[in-house]
Amino acid sequence: MSNSDNFINEVADELRREKLFGALKRYGWIGVLLVLVVVGGAAWTEWQRSGDRTSDRQFGDALVAALSAPTPEARREALAAAPVGGAREAVVDLLLASDPAQDKPATLAALDEVLADQSLPPIYRDLAVLRKVVVAGTDISASERRALLDPIAAPGRPYRPLALEQLAYLNVEAGETDAAIAAFTALTTDQQATPALRQRAAQMVTALGGEIAAG
Repeated sequence: MSNSDNFINEVADELRREKLFGALKRYGWIGVLLVLVVVGGAAWTEWQRSGDRTSDRQFGDALVAALSAPTPEARREALAAAPVGGAREAVVDLLLASDPAQDKPATLAALDEVLADQSLPPIYRDLAVLRKVVVAGTDISASERRALLDPIAAPGRPYRPLALEQLAYLNVEAGETDAAIAAFTALTTDQQATPALRQRAAQMVTALGGEIAAG
């Protein structure tokens, strides 16, 4: 479940290409899982502010535990057992639809249904956009992926740092190494980004031949 095995094709320097390939192959599937974990935590924080804190914490913990399960089957079983009701059911359904391990076309179709459902809060549709870009990869064009990501990368949107990360990967895919380094470098100091995301961004800067300024 890598962001894209083709990101390295446009990196001119062979050593950098090998480093980037190794980083993506080693950490790509973890990155997808981390997206889900971060998303679960972000949604849980939203619910904390508007509802019962204890109940929301239990639900957030259940999501994190479920998404940390080692196999798709275990993840689906744990997600299905999470306590749901109201908006929580939509989140669980979305996460269930976001694991492409067994049926990628069905996953993308389910995400498109979420995107088309105007009754859902925008935060869930933004998440569906992000998941569609990650799951589809090069099955859809880079220009289409960029068009999907640009709106949710705007200031104030809940998944802005994750969208910016995916846009930076598109720069790598297009061979725009300098732009990719600049984008990943900005993410290393983005206060909205999680520590895990900032670390991934720093690894990509190094893999692309850039340097992180000493703090």
